[in-house]
Amino acid sequence: MSLFDRILGWFSVDMGIDLGTCNTLVCVRGEGIVLNEPSVVAVRKGTNQVLKGGTAVGWAAKEMLGKAPGSISVVRPLKDGVISDFEITEAMLSYFIRKVTGRSRVLGPRVVIAVPSGITEVETQAVLQSAQNAGARLVYLLQEPMAAGIGAGLPVAEPTASMIVDIGGGTTEVAIISLADIASCESVRVAGDDFDEAIISHMRKNYNLTIGEQTAERIKIEIGSAAPVGEPRTMEVRGRDMVSGLPRKTVVSSDEIRESLQEPIHAIVEAALRTLERAEPELAADLVERGITLAGGGALLRGLPVVVANATGLDVRVADDPLTCVARGTSIYLENLDEWKETMQSSSDA
Repeated sequence: MSLFDRILGWFSVDMGIDLGTCNTLVCVRGEGIVLNEPSVVAVRKGTNQVLKGGTAVGWAAKEMLGKAPGSISVVRPLKDGVISDFEITEAMLSYFIRKVTGRSRVLGPRVVIAVPSGITEVETQAVLQSAQNAGARLVYLLQEPMAAGIGAGLPVAEPTASMIVDIGGGTTEVAIISLADIASCESVRVAGDDFDEAIISHMRKNYNLTIGEQTAERIKIEIGSAAPVGEPRTMEVRGRDMVSGLPRKTVVSSDEIRESLQEPIHAIVEAALRTLERAEPELAADLVERGITLAGGGALLRGLPVVVANATGLDVRVADDPLTCVARGTSIYLENLDEWKETMQSSSDA
């Protein structure tokens, strides 16, 4: 690091951001993860004006999901892992950056942001511009599967294959990594949100019951699974009757919820198989011994490692604390930013 960069570092803070469809995690160099909040913003209806001077972001906004009055819109500004609402994403990033850095820093931070490997050039520019407008001094983009592999503790820099399947909220990133680069990868816009949507659809079709995103997420967490696990379980579910329009409750079983999740699970497994089919023979040979690592919130779905293992014939493990793998990967990248920054796309290249 140059003397000039060291001096700048006294007046700013370097941070890594996992800008996820469901949650945004922020880590600071030397401190680890310092913020983990939902990627949700509450705005005045018909405008991009964030409520309460910018405080209706993250957890405060998520509490309003499905419960806000007509004058308030609760928005998730990222869809399928990329920005769908530029101005609101900028407001959300500004809030998170201010919350982490405080107001005492003279200069904006250098920021590493993890992005899906399948991101387009237009989507790339949207991320760079949002972060810069939110107060970042310099922005570097890191592909999510690389960040997840690093955060999961895989030996990504070695001349041996490591395979990561990172199931986030909006995208699933599948990659085979060797010598600090991605040898084969696939990004599919099927992930945790699609599990929730499948449950919402199941309740609508089979029970004439409309439920919200938060209820679907609770069902997924409490009784959802990809394969039979333990004794069948049941759960009471409340929602709105589609015929009468009145509140109603019913009971659902883990077996039917598992069946409703099969379509998105199949899409994720197919992405893993396609990635393996494209791998070089020597890398494929390494994976017979090393297996596959699952990361991201979707990795916590019960029975998923068994399904992936049966489909691929490889050993499958879930990374330690899979929800934070990508954020921890950006944190490790921050530690080596001066050495590795030339390999990353940055706002200075835009």
